[in-house]
Amino acid sequence: MRSRPFSLSALVVALLVSGVGLSGCAAPSDSASGQSPSASVEAGTRVVKTDQGDVTIPAKPKKVVLLNYALAGYLYDLDAPVAGVTSEATNTDASYSEFWEKDARAQGTEFVSWSPEGFDLQEILAMKPDLIIAGGLGYPLMLATKQYKQLSEIAPTVIVSGKLTEWQQQYEFLAGDVFGKPKVYQDALARYEAKAKKVRDSIAPPAGESVFLSFTADQRPYVLIEDRGLPRVFSDLGFRPAPLFATGDFKPYTAGGDSFEISTEQAGQLLTQESVFVFGFNAETVDLKTLRGNPVYAALPAFTKNQAYQFPYWAQRADFDESMALLDLIQKQFAK
Repeated sequence: MRSRPFSLSALVVALLVSGVGLSGCAAPSDSASGQSPSASVEAGTRVVKTDQGDVTIPAKPKKVVLLNYALAGYLYDLDAPVAGVTSEATNTDASYSEFWEKDARAQGTEFVSWSPEGFDLQEILAMKPDLIIAGGLGYPLMLATKQYKQLSEIAPTVIVSGKLTEWQQQYEFLAGDVFGKPKVYQDALARYEAKAKKVRDSIAPPAGESVFLSFTADQRPYVLIEDRGLPRVFSDLGFRPAPLFATGDFKPYTAGGDSFEISTEQAGQLLTQESVFVFGFNAETVDLKTLRGNPVYAALPAFTKNQAYQFPYWAQRADFDESMALLDLIQKQFAK
């Protein structure tokens, strides 16, 4: 769905009529007072340090609009009041994730329209949020950065930095800096690390290097960057992601992205690793049987050695709950 035309002046008028304040957006840091960015600056508020500057937000927001579906699991785990969230991808039917559907239905979370051009500001305004959270990885980050000024005029807006490429970094930031619940993250991290250790000790990863491929609905292949996100999870478990991005020959598909595009023809030349991991992008858009029907992929070493593996699409940008489920799948697939 495409965003409807929207006038900034109309936005300001609507804000004044609806009672949504313009204050509490980007705020200068108070270096003279020695106050840390995450400390409370006045009763009921805190200041969060972001790439866009220090942002004053309500300490206990009552209505949060989230402009990145991939971050929703953290907010529900933190008991945040999520009034609205974007769909998983632009121009697609919206549906709740199996991991947080129960919480979303209980809260009555609605979906916010967005398109490759931006978020629907009128819909966001109508929800009357007192906090907007955006950013993360890929297009949601690019669009939120582009519309940051307009979003901030609706409500204080925190953009999760694209520098936070791991679920641990994102969760720690949201739990501690934004919602003031660092222990929730610490407990989750302890659970994950204990489980990851057990999985690592119980599996036998395939020998040699691995490459991680994400396929869009039109079957365009993207290679996940080896030192961040999903490949990093596998690396911590004893797998060896191939250093393709490290060659310097590729650029992320968008600023802050976690993958780079290659052509099907390039696949035959680049994907010579012993094993390949395949994922759909934002949906189950690919399967190994179909790939085996393509002579380019069928001839790859990973396919001829029967070391091509498919995992659920949600693993590509997994949050804490999804990462815990992914550990179970890895353990089952590669058990000794």
